[in-house]
Formats: sequence, structure tokens, C-alpha cells
Amino acid sequence: MSIKDKMNATEKKVLELAAPIAEKLGLDLWDIRFQKEGVSYYLHIIIDSPDGIGIEDCENMSRAIDPVLDEADPISCAYCLEVSSPGIGRPLTRAEHYIWAEGEDVRVHTIRPIDGERDFTGTLVGYDDDIVIEIEGETRSFTKNEISSVVLADDTDLF
Repeated sequence: MSIKDKMNATEKKVLELAAPIAEKLGLDLWDIRFQKEGVSYYLHIIIDSPDGIGIEDCENMSRAIDPVLDEADPISCAYCLEVSSPGIGRPLTRAEHYIWAEGEDVRVHTIRPIDGERDFTGTLVGYDDDIVIEIEGETRSFTKNEISSVVLADDTDLF
């Protein structure tokens, strides 16, 4: 599954516009989200880099993509553009996110309790039809239908 598989048409169009710009700036596109939040619409362009992301990277991407979005006009309503890093506790939502995070500690939050628990932290050891994590030497498998969210467990204060 690629980054495009779960995107709506607007997000796919923005991805096509943003990908060459990010590449030229030496950045990776982690995710693109176009969503309504309250009464406003937001276009979130989430960038990453092996060297980490600073405010200058966000500013450079924002300044480079803004005129391209204005010219292409892929969004028919008013919106706020937000360029950011994935940050601490980055959500894993796409196949390439799971591939990238294999071997890293993650938190799985389930929709309903499993054995009385909804939060599980362990090392990501597999991703296919199920999300598989290792917790204290034992593997635990979760179907995608059981999962509310999976995030990188790089901050113990998230939950």
C-alpha cells in the first residue's frame, strides 16, 4: 500500500504538487491531510528528513508550495496551510510508515479493550494483515479492525 492508497482526491493532487518541491528541498513527505477542523479547513503537509526537521525546513516548504497551490488551485474552499514535522509520537498510518518503524517501540491503542487493556507498548516486529509487536519477549498481533491508532513510542508522556 502506498501513500496514495488512503488519500482523497485533494490530498492526491497536493501530493503530486508537493513531492517534487520536497525532493528539491531534500525533504521527505511523511503525510498530507486535508480535513475540516471545527468550522475551518486545514491542509497539513507533514515533512521529514533523516537529519530532523527545523522551523526553517517548514518555512522553506511552505514558501515553496504556496505559489504552486495558488496557481494549481486544487482546493475550492478557503483553507489554512500548515507545514510541520511528524513530531514526537508520530502516527503510523501508511504501509511505508510501518516499514520505516520496524524495530522501533510503538504504542497500539485499540478501539475496544482486549483482556481489559486498550494501550499496548512494544517493539514493532511485523506489518502485513496484522500489526505485530513484541512485548517483554512475547509477540502480540492486532488486526487493523481492532486498532484505533498506532504511534511511535518516543515520549512516555503521551498517554
